[in-house]
Amino acid sequence: MQIISCLKCTVARTLLIWQAYHSLDFQQFCLFLSVFLYAVQGIMQHGESIESRIIGLVECSGEYAIFMYTHRRMAIIPEDVSLQEIVPVSEDLIIEEVFQESHVIGSDTTVKIISRDVDLELQLPFGSQAKIFLQEANKACEELLKQAVSGGFPPQFLWLSKYKQKKGFQLHRSLRMEHANCPSSSSSQKGDSDLLAIKHGGKERDSCMYEDGCDPTPGKYSSALETCSDTSTSCSAHPPATKPEKMKPDITDDKIRKADILPTSKAQILTMPQFGLRDNLIKSELLKQEEKYTYIRNYRIFAGTYNVNGKSPKEDLRPWLSSDSEPPDIYCVGFQEIDLSKETFLFNETPREEEWFIAVSESLHPSAAYAKIKLVRLVGMMLMLLVKKEHAAYVTEVEVETVGTGIMGRMGNKGGVSIRFQFHNTTLCIVNSHLAAHTEECDRRNQDYKDICTRMRFIQSTLPLTSLTIMKHDMIIWLGDLNYRICHPDVEVIKKLIALKDYQKLFKYDQLSKHMEESGVFQGFMEGPINFQPTYKYDIGSDNWDTSEKCRVPAWCDRILWKGSNIKQLEYRSHMALKISDHKPVSAIFLAGIKVVNEELFKKTYENIVRHLDRMENDSIPSVSLSKTEFHFENVKFMQLQVQTLTIANTGLVPCQFEFITKLDEPSYCKPWFSATPNKGILSEGERVEIELEVYVNKFTALSLNMGTDRIDDILILHLQRGKDYFVAICGNYLPSCFGSSLQALCYMKEPIREVKPERIEELERMVKENRSFDIFANEEPLEIPKELWMLVDHLHRNASLQDDLFQQPGLKSEFEEIRDCLDTGIPDFLPGSNHSVTEALLLFLDALPEPVIPYKFYKNCLESSCNYILSKQVVAMLPQVHKNVFNYLMAFLHDLLKNALHNNLDVPTLASIFGTLLLRPPPSATNQDNVIENKKAAQLFIAHLITWKNC
Repeated sequence: MQIISCLKCTVARTLLIWQAYHSLDFQQFCLFLSVFLYAVQGIMQHGESIESRIIGLVECSGEYAIFMYTHRRMAIIPEDVSLQEIVPVSEDLIIEEVFQESHVIGSDTTVKIISRDVDLELQLPFGSQAKIFLQEANKACEELLKQAVSGGFPPQFLWLSKYKQKKGFQLHRSLRMEHANCPSSSSSQKGDSDLLAIKHGGKERDSCMYEDGCDPTPGKYSSALETCSDTSTSCSAHPPATKPEKMKPDITDDKIRKADILPTSKAQILTMPQFGLRDNLIKSELLKQEEKYTYIRNYRIFAGTYNVNGKSPKEDLRPWLSSDSEPPDIYCVGFQEIDLSKETFLFNETPREEEWFIAVSESLHPSAAYAKIKLVRLVGMMLMLLVKKEHAAYVTEVEVETVGTGIMGRMGNKGGVSIRFQFHNTTLCIVNSHLAAHTEECDRRNQDYKDICTRMRFIQSTLPLTSLTIMKHDMIIWLGDLNYRICHPDVEVIKKLIALKDYQKLFKYDQLSKHMEESGVFQGFMEGPINFQPTYKYDIGSDNWDTSEKCRVPAWCDRILWKGSNIKQLEYRSHMALKISDHKPVSAIFLAGIKVVNEELFKKTYENIVRHLDRMENDSIPSVSLSKTEFHFENVKFMQLQVQTLTIANTGLVPCQFEFITKLDEPSYCKPWFSATPNKGILSEGERVEIELEVYVNKFTALSLNMGTDRIDDILILHLQRGKDYFVAICGNYLPSCFGSSLQALCYMKEPIREVKPERIEELERMVKENRSFDIFANEEPLEIPKELWMLVDHLHRNASLQDDLFQQPGLKSEFEEIRDCLDTGIPDFLPGSNHSVTEALLLFLDALPEPVIPYKFYKNCLESSCNYILSKQVVAMLPQVHKNVFNYLMAFLHDLLKNALHNNLDVPTLASIFGTLLLRPPPSATNQDNVIENKKAAQLFIAHLITWKNC
């Protein structure tokens, strides 16, 4: 029996060996220990349920079988796993990876295991563990075929006979067939009543005829052998004629391949299944000792950005994408404003995505073939990641994220899109952003940048040591229309310096470089010397500066910055040949030193870590110390984040894994207004980590705090694997706000809400929630509309009717907080901040209402009457009085704004779409997601009817 000494998946392998040890005698256990090759965790469809499985590949005397185990959620001890099923690897077995047209890299791998009596479909996690398992299984298939070609005997699987009597799992038909008529090659085996027959399709031996009469000859296997390769992830032990028709597309077939699953490098095996503490400790130690088994190899990265001003790709992009003699290894191509239509802005739908992808595909460097890894888009921002086809196998852990920073912090007309991935053993993050426009809006651009950095968090499939943000990557490339301008009072001086090509002097007036030094934006990022003229703004179709009425000042709006070690910029340039937009595209070439795994050194490092953990495992239980166990958050306000830090230090003699765990009968480890980042992780001996404890009240949690049904009060349970639990107390007080309060309750508050007794607020909100009559307040005359709403609308009516881009440009957070405090306290009597900030405050007020202006029970009626103005008016007439007052008040205000459309750039579709989603929201109980776009359009039409009529 061949001895396999390399442990490729330690925890899964160890658990299964332990489990086998409990069921076998010592001799059998030693036998089992030597043959377990590889294990992976997967998901199997079992009837209508989905069940998790540990799948192991076992070898004995050149014969292979797939063992499937059920397991508990966190498998720690042998009793946590149980043998469920055995599938022998025989000639009629097909192990095939299934590819679908919609399958993209980063998704789970779908695998079919098919034979005469087996038809299983498994979902294996995306990453190297699944790929290596498939490679090992396919090697087993190849070994079987080689034996058949060379005239060897088919497998007998006699070693599996001991499992026949084991209860609780399935032994497939091919193992249950008795060799009644087939003499064995060994006299000792002839009399064994437990002799097992091989599956149909094996070579005939001693004139023995099998049930199906199948007698394949060696020649039948030759074509199948030709289809198998060392790197194949889809290989069969059956002649190709019997394979399913749908096969994996060849990566070399097309110049640009669609985003199918890509084979993962066998060398890239750091991503491990989450079976428990040991796996995560091994991964953590491997990351710390990375320098021992990796070396640096240089790759060329092309980064490009282009604001296309809503235009279709009507010109050749090769002067931009293929201007170098040497083809890049990686393309990162970002666009802004690929579509400026209202439909795209409001519903995030556009045909331009496919148009620009095709244009890029046809313009890549002609000396290489590329594979598309990922494409991500948010409204007009789009980012593509493509790599040379020979590198695609080494791209793993691909994730995308988008952040909208437009009005209300959600609209995607401004913000960022990002792709993060691992190339060999280096993590990279590419960000494409479009920040706020206009020369005077530097503070808003800075805020956009900080919002993107804060809110851009990537989902990890493995236990994080810290939260995975943009800055938690080895290399970062940030590109896009950053919109920072050249700030000089005399535009002619700027143009003169451009004509003289005195870019160094001109750069002194650049806003981005100034704010990088003064405002803390893009800290740690680098930008190469700018030796090209400003890329904005040009007359369409020419190289002439803007001659429109606005006559925009030239500026370096389009930029590419980078951060990280082992990366340097080789080129940084604009491309004047492209003229379809009022911007010019920009590109940069980077030489990136990527960490590549040396398999032999990795194996040695891995084994040393495993041996070290084995020695420590039983020495001591883990323990930690906490910097504090009580945290008080004072005067929490609506949409104003408060953060405190908890430091956890490992004071034990062994590494430990910690996690905030869920309390009994509660859905989460904490209340919805709280979060801990990270909420789980690993600490080596003597290591410490800082946990950010965040309290943030939004529209979903404000009402319960106003009503008194919830308090800023919670107990967190910090659990150590194999250790004890620690308790952390969270307390504080919430300052009631009109944001998140109901319309009816606010109408009964004549004074600012901070001056109202908490008992009265709670009583009013309970009456609204329980739909009780307000008869007990019969001697009080309520306001027709909330005073806070009147203050916001009145301010905008008097000051913002002529404001450019009203309801389309976001305000500043700091100004919103001042406006909120003014409304909640009544001090001062006027609203501070810009018109855009007051506008955003109005939208946030409407969005935070527990019951929208048009109550949920009228939602369906509104959609059904959206095509008819008379029917729409009839629905409005049925609204409760305060809701009807507020609705008519808002419609009259919007109607007046449209009178100044030439100045404020407003139109009916824009206003109807914005207010349609705020005033007409689907009930929380609504589950039908199929008609989301249609319902939004119907809501838009309903509001549009009522805006355009004076007498609402």
